[in-house]
Amino acid sequence: MNPRPKIGLLLILALVCTTAVTAAFRLDKPVRDSIVASQGPDWNKSANKKIYSSIRIWGDWPPIMGFALIGVLVAKWRGNSRWTRILVAAMIASTLAGALANTSRLTTGRTRPRESPKYEQGFYGPWKDGRLLIGNAAFNSFPSGHTATAFGFASVIVFASPAWGVAAVAGASAVAWSSIAMGAHHPSDVVVSICLSFGVGWFVWRVARQRFMKPSEPR
Repeated sequence: MNPRPKIGLLLILALVCTTAVTAAFRLDKPVRDSIVASQGPDWNKSANKKIYSSIRIWGDWPPIMGFALIGVLVAKWRGNSRWTRILVAAMIASTLAGALANTSRLTTGRTRPRESPKYEQGFYGPWKDGRLLIGNAAFNSFPSGHTATAFGFASVIVFASPAWGVAAVAGASAVAWSSIAMGAHHPSDVVVSICLSFGVGWFVWRVARQRFMKPSEPR
């Protein structure tokens, strides 16, 4: 296959991600101000908080792996080797993307939106005022681990089967929006994670397709 179309596609995706990330950073402050203002004293007991929390819980790594494993077992039971490989690749991409995001966010020291005005917003790195920020949830916002995990899985489904990818992206988008709506992440945290996840997903699916898909199976 001519490599030029692939290179062109990657350049387009890189441009789209750059534009989206730039726009997301511009939206961070107005979105943060709106969300912080909307979360009154009864927020923790509100129905919206419970809904968003549930979405984030079910969109985290353990539930995703659990549902994917069930899918793998069903695919193997039905003798569908292609979907077995797709789901395994999606599990790998989800794990890698989530690991990359969670590892990097420990060192960026970015303040979570919900910490305003208690803490000043910013990127502080691993230290702030002589205090170690690694592991301090208030300063572990960038990028979003939940979003990376969910979109890492969804991205492989998109590349392997665009029709099913629509449903996968819808579910991952719900996780991403819940992270923003709860004040856990800025829009830029989420958008960067989405770009990261699609990069990881593309690489994982490319390797899986070349090395493990049978010649008779659709590519």
